[in-house]
Amino acid sequence: MSDSDNRGETSPSSRHNPVAGFGVTFKAMFKRRLTEQYPEQKKPTAPRFHGRHQLNRHPDGLEKCIGCELCAWACPADAIYVEGADNTEEERYSPGERYGRVYQINYLRCILCGLCVEACPTRALTMTNEYELADRSRASLIYTKEELLAGLEETMVDTPHAIYPGMTEKDYYRGLVTEAAPGTERQVATSKDEKSEKPEDQGVDA
Repeated sequence: MSDSDNRGETSPSSRHNPVAGFGVTFKAMFKRRLTEQYPEQKKPTAPRFHGRHQLNRHPDGLEKCIGCELCAWACPADAIYVEGADNTEEERYSPGERYGRVYQINYLRCILCGLCVEACPTRALTMTNEYELADRSRASLIYTKEELLAGLEETMVDTPHAIYPGMTEKDYYRGLVTEAAPGTERQVATSKDEKSEKPEDQGVDA
């Protein structure tokens, strides 16, 4: 029998396809509902969930970001903007030669893929479990360095400040620095037009 003779016939399986489709619908009708009462009840995320980014610090408070821009190059959505700058002994933000002076992530573009985290050579950039990123304006969804930088712990001193005495950049990444050295004080951020808070500079008698 030729193929032309079989064109007018329908197989039994093709006649039951619509019934099979409705069967899936009826099965789903009697299943337990999975509706979540968000935001009153928030479901815990997985430990490695890809949420909002975070710029990490060393245990003494210095920043891990060295302004290499590898995260920006790895981003497929072009959502990261980085500007590096040189550290000085009078104004130091990271243990190495450079630091991230400007760091921005545009969450209107970001797809939370995590490629930027994989590209970071110093583990300065990681992703948190925070996923509530909605806002009322486009500008507020462009997170700056100040918004992304991790908070200070009890053993830390805010940047800029001097490197741990006797330590080098390699010692920081080996984990030999566990806290800020005794007597560590925050330096004046001249790049941010800060002024010294010493009593003699303010005209106050010591």
